[in-house]
Parts: sequence; structure tokens; C-alpha cells
Amino acid sequence: MKTKTIVFIHGLFVNNTSWKEWKTYFEAQGYTVHTPSNPGHEGDPKTLKTNIPEELRNVGFDDTVDRLVRFIDTLPEKPIVIGHSFGGLMIQKLVDMGKASAGVSIDGAPPKNVMAPFSTVKIVWPVVNFFKGNSPFLGTKEWYHKAFFNNYSREESDRLYETVAAPESRKLARDPLFKSSATLDLKKPHVPLLFIAGSNDHIFPAAFSRKIADAYKDENSIVDFKEFEGRSHFICGEKGWEEVAGYILNWLKNLA
Repeated sequence: MKTKTIVFIHGLFVNNTSWKEWKTYFEAQGYTVHTPSNPGHEGDPKTLKTNIPEELRNVGFDDTVDRLVRFIDTLPEKPIVIGHSFGGLMIQKLVDMGKASAGVSIDGAPPKNVMAPFSTVKIVWPVVNFFKGNSPFLGTKEWYHKAFFNNYSREESDRLYETVAAPESRKLARDPLFKSSATLDLKKPHVPLLFIAGSNDHIFPAAFSRKIADAYKDENSIVDFKEFEGRSHFICGEKGWEEVAGYILNWLKNLA
């Protein structure tokens, strides 16, 4: 893979500060790394929790995609795009639009045309809850311990909550359920894709990540899948994240 530019895309319930160590890791390997934030997610998670941006009421799927596309169009080359959770859906969308040289989805969300299991719907219900309108969502410490930090003690989880958790847009979370723009062409040729899953992910089970990868049908396009044993949805931040980053690095190096 000749491309030396990477764009990391964060998921819901966190912001771009979650990529800080990954940025350092890949820059040390000679890459130019960008970590843009989604609309309404700029700043320190601690500050965002105490001063929830009003912008989160209106942020949607298309707004977020458009912002990423405008940013990518300023770069000197088509980047490698790496996304976690909702960011995994973003990388699939960017690949579908021809805006990337390769894509990596880590514990990624599905496009509209791949049905999520009931276990996913159940755990993300607090944010998609239609009775709450477009009020910004801020998960409780209990919810983060169940959904994100389930590989940690409750005490450790609560500390992570303070530094990692960020408020979220309910509209952004719901949009892929309804927006036609979140439906992707899974049959056409595409650049190489890697899907990574954690066996202890409580939001997107590893079997579901495999289902998303298997939905891509072009036989001449690369679609790879890797499951990491014991990893949670916090796979990019929990102990051993370097192993995941190293696997991605080797995958990129091995691309023709």
C-alpha cells in the first residue's frame, strides 16, 4: 500500500481524543495521520459532558459524511480510512463513494441494508429512544460499564467514563436506520476492506461483524476479517490495543 495518509474516524459516545495513542503509533511508522472530530464533538470529553453542545440536536448522518468528504478532498492523496464503531460505518460509506484507498472497520456499525441483531438494538436503545426526541444523549456510568468498559471493574470503568465518554446526537445514531444514503452497494468492486471484531463486544458481537464483512459480494475485491479474543467494544483503548494496531499495520503493508 503506497498511500501514507490515514484518517481515523471515531464512533459514537466518544470523540477524536480516543485516537491519540493510535496517531502517535502510526506516525512513528511514517504515516501522516488525521483524527477529525464529528460535528459537536470537538474538545475535551470532560468539558463536553458539563457543557453539552446544542449542535448535537441537529447533527445527522449526511452532515457527518459531508464533513468527512470535504476534509478528505483537501488531502494530497486518497487516504486509508480507519473507523471504530459508527466510524466503521463511515469508512464503509467513504469506500462506497470512492474516497479511500483502503478501509478498516473496527467493531463497526452496519449499513442500512445489513440488519442488526436484537442484542445490539437492546443495548443502544437508550440513545435511539424515539420518545426522547433530538435531545442530546449522555450515557450513564452504568451504561458505559455495560456497553463499553465491560472488561474493567466498575471502579476502573467509572474512571474511564470521566476521560473518555462524550455526549452524543440521537439523530446521528438513528439516521442509518432510515436514511437511504446509509444503504451501500455491497456487490460492486471496491478497495481492500478489513473488518476487526472483539469476542467480548457487547454492542456489535463478533458474529455480527463477520456478517457485515460477508455481505460484500465482489469476488475480485479484498475483504478480510479478524476476531480478537476477549476484546470489548473499547478495543481501541483497552489494554493490548497495540496488538490490534500492529495487525492493521501489517495488513496495510501486505496489500499489493
